[in-house]
This record gives sequence, structure tokens and C-alpha cells, in this order.
Amino acid sequence: MEYNLADLFESVVDAVPEREALVYLDHPGTGAERRLTYAELDAAANRLAHHLIEAGITPGEHLGLHLYNGVEYLQTVLACLKARIVPVNVNYRYVEEELIYIYRDADLAALVFDAEFDERVAAAAPKAPGLRHLVRVGVPEAGVRGPDAVAFTDAEAAGSPERGFPPRSADDQFIIYTGGTTGMPKGVMWRQEDLFFSGLGGGAPTGEPVKSPQELAERVAAGGDGITFFPTPPLMHGTSTLTAFIGFNFGQRVVVHRKFVPHEVLRTIEKEKVTSVSLVGDAMLRPLIDALKGPLKGTDCSSMFSVSSSGAIMSDSVRAEFQELVPTVMLLNNFGSSESGFNGTATADSGPENGFRLRVNSRTAVVDPTTYEPVGPGEPGRIAQRGHVPLGYYNDPRKTAETFFSRGEERWVLLGDMATVDEEGIVTVLGRGSQCINTGGEKVYPEEVEQALKAHPDVYDVLVAAVPDDRWGNRVAAVVQLREGAAEPSLDDLQAHCRTRLAGYKIPRRLVITRRIQRSPSGKADYRWARSVVAPRREAGE
Repeated sequence: MEYNLADLFESVVDAVPEREALVYLDHPGTGAERRLTYAELDAAANRLAHHLIEAGITPGEHLGLHLYNGVEYLQTVLACLKARIVPVNVNYRYVEEELIYIYRDADLAALVFDAEFDERVAAAAPKAPGLRHLVRVGVPEAGVRGPDAVAFTDAEAAGSPERGFPPRSADDQFIIYTGGTTGMPKGVMWRQEDLFFSGLGGGAPTGEPVKSPQELAERVAAGGDGITFFPTPPLMHGTSTLTAFIGFNFGQRVVVHRKFVPHEVLRTIEKEKVTSVSLVGDAMLRPLIDALKGPLKGTDCSSMFSVSSSGAIMSDSVRAEFQELVPTVMLLNNFGSSESGFNGTATADSGPENGFRLRVNSRTAVVDPTTYEPVGPGEPGRIAQRGHVPLGYYNDPRKTAETFFSRGEERWVLLGDMATVDEEGIVTVLGRGSQCINTGGEKVYPEEVEQALKAHPDVYDVLVAAVPDDRWGNRVAAVVQLREGAAEPSLDDLQAHCRTRLAGYKIPRRLVITRRIQRSPSGKADYRWARSVVAPRREAGE
């Protein structure tokens, strides 16, 4: 039995061809929308896949997706999977030098890109010698010199809507580039079968995974529709694309917006009767709260069953605000990574008092990072996962050796998160080891301090980083974005607030107020930016 994502998708299409699969809604106020059934999405992906094959892109070669959210993004991923071409996500915020790096590092043979990025692609593509086929989505802007590229509409029109592809394999790859918090982006190499079980829940993220590929279509045919998944972050981040594929594996509907605009997200939730929203932490949940309290007060969100966050925590104070506005929704802090897929979900008692506590799956453990042996209850270690894990990092054998290991015949991945585990198997996440602040020998994890600061009524967003200290080595510093109209608190005010929640050595010793916290488009923390903001300024002549 082999689990291949394209084969699985096609089995779902054959089970429910006329069911609505994908809804794309543009904004703000343009009224543009596209709706595709499973049969229509399948045919559209077939067309592009045949174009890529005819353009000479061969199985195992890599194609970059340099795109905003849209039908074209998911259509291109599916086309790659059908043709056994490896899809590679490209961060659309990257500028020329970063694009040159990723085009080269990923050994891209083809690129599908939005016309808005014409100038960047024109500058970077000639410096990636293996990149030989470009497809442009949209119309070039007048006066902008873009690269020579095939129009996406022409590529789609030229290809056959039928399948007719050679047999596929569970070993076909899917690469997810992750920016991380240190170093250059790394391409996580997944076998599709491993990604199906670790990243997509084996066809049943909250239940029993399927026992055969055929069972997926049988479940879809036996079940009804009525569930609508709405991944609101950019699809260029692995979590959003995987959320869309979870929806496809259920034979349900997936809704996407081009960009995250809070007012439009809420209007879509009401209009499309969205049941499941995924986002990234407070940075995306807070604007929804502001809109529900302000101009979109009274929006009908009763269809929502769950709001889940991956990549950043929804803090207790922000969750409580949202729960007051939408009391029936279930708020889930999920834990996972590009290297492990899904690991677990926060417990009900997770919060500032008890820490970020997780009920993890049976394949997740906390291990000693030097011996790889499980740690005892209460002992710090690193979170690791076994079984269906990636093959390693593309083009980076050194980092692969540091992160992936084998114990017996099982493969393991060692994550960057420090944690402890109790007698009942509940894991308490301490924070990213790379961001840990060592102050006088005591370890401080920024996430814990950020949670405490976010509970202050005037704090809208915050990042915590280290600044050098002659006596303690480092001390804790906070970059704070205030709520609109809030009076600026003093460092003493915030320290007094934190003292009721944190040990003394965790209290911020430096405060920088900023107009806006810098995060990735998905809401993930930019700690490099935070460190640059809190760094002590040198006086002239020093």
C-alpha cells in the first residue's frame, strides 16, 4: 500500500466530483470570486501538469511557487503532485538577494509567480542557472520589465484536462522551506506518505487514520459535506497549504483570500458559513476582535466550530476576549513544525500560571539532546518525534545530521523547542532553545514573558529578546506595541504588572515602545528584528 497525495486527491474527486472544493474570494469589495467543484479543480490541475511535462519539467525536479493566495497556488501544487514534480514554497516577501539564494538552494527548474513580483523575478532568475521555465499569473504592470514567461492562462489552456499520468510513488517528495529564527531558510524534504500521516493526520486528524489509501475515498463518499475550512495565513507557509489539503482529504470545501484583511475575513465567515478557521496567534486574532468590537459588530459567526493556531500561541487574555464575542467557538493552540507536522494540542489548563502544556501524540517525546534518550519527569529536554518524519534538509547534510537521527530502525527528528514532561505524559513547552535568554545562569523563554505582558490592558503586541549586560551576561528586554489610544506605560508599570506572574529574573529590564511589531505575513515572530530594536544604541565616539 502506498499513500501518494495526488492519488489520494484523485480518489476523492472520483467519489464526490460535483461537490464544491475551492472558493476564492478577492477583496476588498471587488466582488471577484471563483468556485470550483472537485472535478473542475482536478481538470484545472491536469491542464497545468500536462503543460509542465510538455515544457520539459521531469519527475523529481523542483518548481517554486512565488505566489499570493489564490486558486493558482493550490492548482499548481496539485499539478506538481500529479506530474511527480516537487513543489517548493517561496516567501513572497523576499527581495532579490534572498530570492537568488532560495532559487539556487532549492535547485528550481521552474517557477510560477505573480505578476506583481515581475521586477524581483527578473533580477533574480538569471542568477539561478537551473531555472529554465517561468509561468506568470496575472497581467504585467505597464512599464515594468518582467522576465520572459508563459502566461498562466495560456499554460492552462494548452494542457489536456484528462489525467493520463504515469504511476506515482509514496516516495515522491514535497519540500517545505522554513525561514526559522536563525540562519538561512532550509528546505524540509518530506516523502508524501510521511507527510500524509504526520502533517495531514492520515486522513483523519482528530480520529483514527485510514488503514489503506482506498479507505479515504470510502469515508468521503459515506460522509456528507457541510464543513468549510478557511486557512487565513499565506499558503506559502506550510501550515496553510496542509490545512487546505486536510480539507480536500475530507472531501470538504476550502475557502481562501488573496491576503489577510480582518474585515473581509469576518464577512467571508458569515457569507460562506465557515466552520473551521486557521490562523497564527494573537497577531491575527486581535484584529478580528477589534473588527468584531467595532465596525463589524454583530457579524454572524455562529457557523464557526473551531479556530486553531499554529506557529504562534493565542495568549490567554486574547482568547478570553474572542470567547466573549463568539462563545460557542472552540479555540485550539496546536503545536507542530515544518519538520514534524502535527505534534499535539494545548490542554485546557495551559496558560501563564501552568505554562504552555500539550497533550501530544504517541510518536512525540522529550529527549536529552545529546544522548537522544527520554528525559525523566520534570527534566528539561528537547521535543522529538519518531516514525513518519522528513528525510532531512535539502542541500544541507550538516544541519540534517544535527536535526535528524535514528534509534534502531526508527527515524527521529529533534525539534528546537525545549520542554519538560510530567508523569501523565503532558508536555510543557519552555520555548525555542535558540531564543532562550541566559541571564545570570537562569534561563528565560521569551514566549512566557510575552504571555504575561499581553495580559496588560494597554499592550496590543509584544516580542521579548536579550540585550547584553556586563553583570548578568544578558537581560530581558521587551518591544511593545500599544493598543490604539492607550497611554504609554512606563517600564515600572509593566514590571509591576509582570511581578504578579513571573519570577524576578524574568522581568523585562528594558522597554522599547514601537508603532508596530514586525512579524512575518503569517504572524510568526521576527526575533532578529526584535533584537535589533532593543540593542543598546552606541553614543558617538564610543
